[in-house]
Amino acid sequence: MNKARITVIGAGLMGHGLAQVFALAGHHVTIYDSHAATLESAKQRISTNLRDLGDDPAAVERVTPQADLAAAVRDADYIVEAAPEDLAIKQKLFADIESAARPDAILASNTSVIPITQIMRGLKNRERALGTHWWNPPYLVPLVEVIGTEWTSSAAIQRTMDLHAAAGKTPVHVKKDVPGFVGNRLQHALWRECVALVANGICDAETVDTVIKASFGRRLAVLGPLENADLVGTDLTLAIHRTVLPAIDSTPGPSPYLEKLVADGKLGMKSGEGFRKWTKDEQESLRARVLQHLKQSRGH
Repeated sequence: MNKARITVIGAGLMGHGLAQVFALAGHHVTIYDSHAATLESAKQRISTNLRDLGDDPAAVERVTPQADLAAAVRDADYIVEAAPEDLAIKQKLFADIESAARPDAILASNTSVIPITQIMRGLKNRERALGTHWWNPPYLVPLVEVIGTEWTSSAAIQRTMDLHAAAGKTPVHVKKDVPGFVGNRLQHALWRECVALVANGICDAETVDTVIKASFGRRLAVLGPLENADLVGTDLTLAIHRTVLPAIDSTPGPSPYLEKLVADGKLGMKSGEGFRKWTKDEQESLRARVLQHLKQSRGH
């Protein structure tokens, strides 16, 4: 797939970012969306991103909007869906895609929560179907989780891994299709304990975030948890676990504290209050800091 014909289904927040990455890598990208205004604005959003990041502005010329789904997928080597997180929508899309696509085209779903097995169950040729979980914003966060199902061929996995690596991403192979894949399982295991610390009055939300950002969070970009365990020694890690793990929250469902926040309309920044209160200036400042950090980290 040195110069592949790639089709991105969905031109929204994630879809236009995927198209941007593949176009910047030299591929010819067709982008489809059933919503006309979203499709029409896709190239402008990509162009704006490219200029903002200092990337080759000519890459946008390799992106072709297409309002007809069958025409969009007909000649593609690789097709990735980035539609809303709705199982029925995705299943219907892939049924339509499979009927129009080449039999050797790889079919991928970009989803963060829906099991790939459920999405692809109804396909006739499930060996070429898999999941790719990109992280937002897709042109700044390098990881792509490549998720196989029980039916996915090793050839499809390898082609997908190679395609993304060549486009400058960091692909990892998730060998079993489990809820949350790898990244979100790790992220939300941490979040569960964060909520529990606040709910149990051990500290406030600001302290939780400060502790993470000012301690082990500083190391995470260069020292993963299991690297750290080997660094300090598995014997010390075991001793710590014997003391700490029995005290860590293991609630099998969402925290009642979180459920009450939602029930009370404390929905986070969108309502001005969640775990903490947020002014408009505080929200804008945080978003700007995150974006600047991701830009500075690109390529490291």
